[in-house]
Amino acid sequence: MLQIQTIRENPQFVIERLAIKNFDAAPIIRDILELDVVIRNTKKKLDENLQEQNRIAKEIGNLFRNGQAAEANELKAKTAELKAAEKEMQTALAEKSAEIDRKMVLLPNMPHSSVAPGKGAEDNEIIYEEGDASNFDYDALPHWELVKKYDIIDFDLGSKITGAGFPVYKGKGARLQRALINFFLESAIDNGFTEIQPPYVVNEDSAYATGQLPDKEGQMYHAEVDNLYLIPTAEVPVTNIYRDTILKASDFPIRNCAYSACFRREAGSYGKDVRGLNRLHQFDKVEIVEIEHPDRSYETLEKMKDYVASLIRQLGLPFHVLRLCGGDISFTSALTYDLEVYSKAQQRWLEVSSVSNFESFQANRLKLRFKDENGKTRLAHALNGSALALPRIMAALIENNQTPEGIVIPEVLHKYTGFKIIG
Repeated sequence: MLQIQTIRENPQFVIERLAIKNFDAAPIIRDILELDVVIRNTKKKLDENLQEQNRIAKEIGNLFRNGQAAEANELKAKTAELKAAEKEMQTALAEKSAEIDRKMVLLPNMPHSSVAPGKGAEDNEIIYEEGDASNFDYDALPHWELVKKYDIIDFDLGSKITGAGFPVYKGKGARLQRALINFFLESAIDNGFTEIQPPYVVNEDSAYATGQLPDKEGQMYHAEVDNLYLIPTAEVPVTNIYRDTILKASDFPIRNCAYSACFRREAGSYGKDVRGLNRLHQFDKVEIVEIEHPDRSYETLEKMKDYVASLIRQLGLPFHVLRLCGGDISFTSALTYDLEVYSKAQQRWLEVSSVSNFESFQANRLKLRFKDENGKTRLAHALNGSALALPRIMAALIENNQTPEGIVIPEVLHKYTGFKIIG
């Protein structure tokens, strides 16, 4: 959530920055500023009321001590009027504060100055590309046919048990999935991240704090009886570890990683681009989350991006890195890099990671603060990234490594799989 002080001091700047995200903030900003004036005036009157009550209370004490009971009782009546007015102002203040909060959460995060305008994915900027992204010189099979051929993933069985988008991994397919998870986790630990095993369901406060509510409510699975939400990513529970926390500047950087299953309704997703593993309702992912000093968060973002790229490089997959434009960046992010691998069988790029800096947007909702070197309380910066999401990594590995003998497993995974080929 944006800070009210930022809006108050430079509303036009906020409007112009949010326009980069194709978001017309002007009407909401106008409402927020009007409410802010009312709230501040009400607080001022409330302070004056309380000061007057305190003054009268002292005067009443003096009058009673001097035997002037009649005069003291008259002032008591005045106090009763002030208390009634205080109650009315407290009620009005609570109502207006709730109203301004409802308006504030409608505003997305402001994009970083490097984020370019654009309508959507077609306007994203390619930062760099690595590996052989040429296609096979023969008719290669897409992964949904390969997994059936080698009996390693069963989409029909998943549909029978649950529904579309919930595949069943079998035999060497399950072992390859587990191998990737172990590889990603151990790599993160070796690079200084602390492993967390978080819950897979969160309460409403947690979903609100990281920005899933109210923006993505329709994309989350909701257990209504208990009012709990299945997590769309481990980012949500791991970041919420630091909700309502005041850190020290010396605590930074805080670096966590977590494996979890992820659950997304993906309402309205259909067509060839979501076939097989390309888009699922349940999938596995290893997430990295960093809490950082504001002065160093963009340096950290670059390191996170490069770390994720190193994982893809070790798997031998061609990939490129994109800086997302305003029209494709998320509600909560200030700057996002997407990493996509190339599928030689599908002849298309598949997103496998988003690495984002949320600056203080999540921290403001989380009330995640720290004492800086001068003892001042400030909001921390929160960052996260997929390291990595498994479905499309699996799809690209299966497709790009197909041979007449079978699917060749990258060498870096051999110690985790226990086999070198699926055939």
